[in-house]
Amino acid sequence: MDSREVQTEVNSDPNREIHVYHLALDIGGSLAKLVYFTKDGDHFVDGEEGISPRKALETSNGSRNHPVLNGRLNFKKFETSKINDCLDFIKTMKLHLGGSQQHENPGSQPITIKATGGGAYKFADLFKERLGIVLDKEDEMDCLVAGANFLLEVVHREAFTYMGDQKQFVEIDQNDLYPYLLVNIGSGVGMIKVEGDGKFERVSGTSIGGGTFWGLGRLLTQCKSFDELLELSYRGNNRAVDMLVGDIYGGMDYAKIGLSSTAIASSFGKAISDNKEREDYKPEDMARSLLRMISNNIGQISYLNAVRFGLKRIFFGGFFIRRHPFTMDTLSVAVNFWSKGEAQAMFLRHEGFLGAMGAFMRSDKHGLKELLVNQVAQQTPTKFSFAVDKIHGPVDGELNGDESIECSVYAA
Repeated sequence: MDSREVQTEVNSDPNREIHVYHLALDIGGSLAKLVYFTKDGDHFVDGEEGISPRKALETSNGSRNHPVLNGRLNFKKFETSKINDCLDFIKTMKLHLGGSQQHENPGSQPITIKATGGGAYKFADLFKERLGIVLDKEDEMDCLVAGANFLLEVVHREAFTYMGDQKQFVEIDQNDLYPYLLVNIGSGVGMIKVEGDGKFERVSGTSIGGGTFWGLGRLLTQCKSFDELLELSYRGNNRAVDMLVGDIYGGMDYAKIGLSSTAIASSFGKAISDNKEREDYKPEDMARSLLRMISNNIGQISYLNAVRFGLKRIFFGGFFIRRHPFTMDTLSVAVNFWSKGEAQAMFLRHEGFLGAMGAFMRSDKHGLKELLVNQVAQQTPTKFSFAVDKIHGPVDGELNGDESIECSVYAA
């Protein structure tokens, strides 16, 4: 059973006894993201029991006195426009009742949940009215950076490169992580120079981001969701819409300045010269052109900011990417082209959950700031193994929204 199957099993049975030890939210303009830790069965051990968990504790902690909570770190997302679906999920799964005190004496005290993003303010009253939840608001950028730093420092095979259909995981040296440029592509794009834990500066950004793609995509196509638009773009051919260098130079390269005949000279440029109406263009071709236009623009601006601060490492996050091959390849090609191969675009497995993960780490509840640093489990097809100082996800490394990973937490 892989992690995706386990997550499906957990979510599909609301009557199953699930112990939620922490929940955090990141409610953005487009998506609401949840990170929560669950345990079920007899997963609570005191370090004196069990086999592999105890041995890992003895090795990493030098002590048997720290209780360990073995369970699962879960990731879930909803469209912000359907925030009631998110509320219903929290209520059905009883995620807001995290911790035994609420179960033993419900209503005895306000339920406080860490939250970040603009929706933490916009929907604060709704969460309180519907679920009795008080959203304890954390700064969005603080959470983004904290989440990215934590995942890059702790999660095995978190970062990877992708170009020309080739995916390669990057081993991150914790002593050589900083500085780096974090490009978070949500509805808009924020670019943050990160120099260490709590040391960062927002250096740039652009309003042309995921919201632009989704908004223009809805106007140009009949797509009803972001993922539907992404899927449509995958089937398209942007050359039917974009004006290429070869269109201007009669099929030839502009070799003097290093532009190939297939380079885009003007996004959507053919629409000004073709004797066609919008209805004459295929929706998939327009979606592909739109995706490439936005991705190229973000890639170029990211590189220019990396040059500005002498940064060679650029991490892209945010749910705009969705680990969509064409999106990642376009961002990578843009960075590679403008840097002449000196800078590198890298992507994150938990790309859309950086803010939620950062908010999650803000809580002292149940010792969760000790989360996963010293004792973590990796699930393989045949057995569980334990490692020190790294979180190990599924074998293939593919871990996106609505999934989970095996892990252990010190319960202080």
